[in-house]
Amino acid sequence: MTVPPTRLSSAGQEAIDLAKKAGLELDPWQQFILDQGMSEDSYGDWAAFEVAVNIPRQNGKGGVIEARELWGLFIGGEELILHSAHEFKTAKAAFKRIERLIRRTPDLHKRVKQYRKTVGEEGIELWSGQELRFIARSRGSGRGFTGDCNIMDEDMILGDDAMEALLPTMAAIANPQIWYLGSAGIGSPSVQLARLRHRALAAIETGVPDPSLAYFEWSIDPHVDECPQSCTDHDDADSDEAILKSNPGVGYRLTLEKSRNERSTLGAAGYARERLGVGNYPSIVADSWQVIGEEVWRALANAQSSAEGQVAFAIDMTPERSHAAIGTAGSWRGGTHAEVVDHRPGTGWLIERAKALHAKHKPRCWVIDPASPAASIIKDLEERLGIEVVQPKARDTATACGQFYDAVTDQSLSHIDQAPMATALAGAQKRPLGDAWAWARRSVGVDISPLMAVTLAKWGLGAEVEEDVDPMDNIY
Repeated sequence: MTVPPTRLSSAGQEAIDLAKKAGLELDPWQQFILDQGMSEDSYGDWAAFEVAVNIPRQNGKGGVIEARELWGLFIGGEELILHSAHEFKTAKAAFKRIERLIRRTPDLHKRVKQYRKTVGEEGIELWSGQELRFIARSRGSGRGFTGDCNIMDEDMILGDDAMEALLPTMAAIANPQIWYLGSAGIGSPSVQLARLRHRALAAIETGVPDPSLAYFEWSIDPHVDECPQSCTDHDDADSDEAILKSNPGVGYRLTLEKSRNERSTLGAAGYARERLGVGNYPSIVADSWQVIGEEVWRALANAQSSAEGQVAFAIDMTPERSHAAIGTAGSWRGGTHAEVVDHRPGTGWLIERAKALHAKHKPRCWVIDPASPAASIIKDLEERLGIEVVQPKARDTATACGQFYDAVTDQSLSHIDQAPMATALAGAQKRPLGDAWAWARRSVGVDISPLMAVTLAKWGLGAEVEEDVDPMDNIY
């Protein structure tokens, strides 16, 4: 999938030539990305403010990053380039790669004032003042920097916190650019990647180019269970054609033989994601949150918030059973702390995770709505944990939703601003339940299981629970 920018010229060839001078021979697909991503408009500014590359692992996206950074440092005159990754070790590895390229190129190395190797402050500074800095992403890691170019590596783990810290730093730059590079989406952590992909798909469907986005994705469209045997509209995940379609690095740094071997060592879902680019992306709905406003919710975020005393847990899952969530709630500073403990694809992980949480936290109760898809695990959960799961009636579910809403509006609820909750609230609406209401999904594909799990957990703090009674207590 390619959504190129509308352009007049490109600085991409300069980046390709400089990379070659530094000993970095780029594949044709890498050259294509640089040519398109570094497109310029009639004013000589970047045609695309945002450039996204979504490609399976080990194809060579690092080469694209290095070529773009070399150009920014030595040709483009960009005062500050920020290279961020989800993990520090990834950012450090990227620093070492580009350092090697520069050191072995005398014309570039002589322009370097220093290679900073202090842990957490890795970077390259030129005598002319340009800098390339490497950081691990966090809520505040980008604050205080004003980058001409932001490189967002591992963008499949990129949410609102990191974007809010880094993106505003570019507002004062005359001609900024941001690059997102990573592999297929992995669910709720892929919030920003999902937004970019949504915009790209909208551009393709409408035929109207996105005015500020260049998007490039290599992936397959796999068969689904409903496909007949004769289906030709989807790709066979077990075929060599699927590998070739989703991996432009085959023949350069990947081989069909090694990729075939991955089929037998990875599960079907893992193989589809890691090698064929089949991603799991959180639903992106309109910006307006219909039930609880985004500003209201964000205002309740507190990184120091945590449950005190006894807690309650609850489990919920999507109707399709594609994802499940465990939520918890407990008291905190006269109010309630609410948190998503776990949120993953599938449901097979739930029982073992619940068992570990139960042993560690000894909660007052576990709550599951008997009318929800999660009801199917109630019996197994009770047997494995040796407890009786609290099962709210329909009126209790309505009460739980009302209590959660009231706690938000009267500001007695705190949370740690987790992406799964924000995504769920953005896609949630009300459904009538008698004279009250309960949470409902706004559209197919919206996952509100984190919201429902946390809502039920909060209700569970005050629910009637059958206490375990020691028979010896009644002897006298």
